[in-house]
Amino acid sequence: MTIAEVSKKYDITQDTLRYYERIGLIPAVERTKSGIRNYTEESCGWIELAKCMRSAGVSIESLIEYCALTQEGDSTISARKELLEDEREKLVKKMKEMEETLKRLNYKISKYEEAEKTGVLSW
Repeated sequence: MTIAEVSKKYDITQDTLRYYERIGLIPAVERTKSGIRNYTEESCGWIELAKCMRSAGVSIESLIEYCALTQEGDSTISARKELLEDEREKLVKKMKEMEETLKRLNYKISKYEEAEKTGVLSW
C-alpha cells in the first residue's frame, strides 16, 4: 500500500506516518525500487498498534523503546513484556481517575437538573 492509501485507511496524516517511521515508533517501511514507501501487512500492524496505544495515552518514548526491543529479537521478550505491563498499570490508574471524574460530573449534572426543576441550586 502507498502512504496515501495507508493514510486514508487509518485516518492518520502522511506527515505523521513519516514522523513515526523517522523516530522509530514503527519499523522502517519497505521501499519500491523508485524509493516510494510500500506498506506491508506487517507495517500496517505496527501502525494499528501505534495508533491504538497513542489514543490510550501510551507515551511515544515507550512505543519507540518497544519497537527497538522488538527489532532486537527474542532475547528481549521479557523486557517487552515488562514494558507492556508497566504501561498497563499506568492505563489502569488513568481509568480509575477518569471513573472518579465521571462520577463527579454525573453528580454535578444531577444537581443542575434538579435545580432546573426546582429553581434552586443546592449542594
